[in-house]
Amino acid sequence: MKRAGRLLERIVDRDNLRMAVHRALKGKRDRADAREFTAHLEANLPQMAEQISAGEFPLGRCVQFTIYDPKERLITAPCFAERVLHHAIMNVCEPWFERFLIDDTFACRRGKGRITALHRAMHFSHRFPVLLKLDIRKYFDSISHDVLKDRLERRFKDPQLLQLLGRIIDSYATAPGRGLPIGSLTSQHLANFYLGWFDRFVKQSLGAAGYVRYMDDSVIWGDRSADLRDALQRCEQFLADDLWLAVKGRPGVARARHGFEFLGCRVYPDHLKLNRRSRARFLAKLFELETAYARSALDERKLQQRATALVAFTTAGGTRSWQFRTRVLQRMPVSGQGARTG
Repeated sequence: MKRAGRLLERIVDRDNLRMAVHRALKGKRDRADAREFTAHLEANLPQMAEQISAGEFPLGRCVQFTIYDPKERLITAPCFAERVLHHAIMNVCEPWFERFLIDDTFACRRGKGRITALHRAMHFSHRFPVLLKLDIRKYFDSISHDVLKDRLERRFKDPQLLQLLGRIIDSYATAPGRGLPIGSLTSQHLANFYLGWFDRFVKQSLGAAGYVRYMDDSVIWGDRSADLRDALQRCEQFLADDLWLAVKGRPGVARARHGFEFLGCRVYPDHLKLNRRSRARFLAKLFELETAYARSALDERKLQQRATALVAFTTAGGTRSWQFRTRVLQRMPVSGQGARTG
């Protein structure tokens, strides 16, 4: 596969940096650092291009916070200038990552995403009788900096770009030489790229006809349980030896007709259902809206907008949850009456 070169000069191009600013501003226009950066845009862009080219752009300026939905995660949000850098890099490099990834990898890719992954999983569950679901233990925290840099060198030959990516990778660690932050654009794409090598192992070495991956959640389908048990051993060996990763828990082979948990749903051969955790999250978020409305922190219009967005999540991709949604939404506030309690 041909390696990409001479990409840094495209990254620091003025038009590319302007596009990166535009994309970095989405949802961030009210942030103080975004207003400060754009207020002096004409001075900041050439300075930024010079620092990037010289390998001197400051990295690691971020805000960290913890979320607990659906599980505890430490989020690392880069400062606005670094967000611009990440977008500038991906504007140029994303097509090269895209060409490397197989069709049945769905995270962080245009035209794919969660719903497409769920529909593909339904297709394979209809086609094959048994499946093997694999999760990576503490995936983002476990990614090896050295292995990632080695894989990037196989994809890119621009030494300045590789140095820049190496500095970004080294600016964060959960342990010496390990970890990518959750919350930055480059981390999402680098993490997806890292397991692209596992995708190729599953498809080319194992010869799996049915396979879907969404970031670190992957599923392999087959005709015989014995074949999948053998595939599990070989996958664990490849992940440990080549990517320095470990599988979470003790995966077992399951029958497709019984359904399995994947991306917030339970996937069956002919339909999807919200899983228990997604239902609990839906209830909790609606309760928050009820409470805010009862305290007059939300007006009815905003309540309806946010409730509509929540309901859209439960119906996306044709998910069957009508009875559950109906029961829950009957409890929603009625105009002028406050929150229902019955």
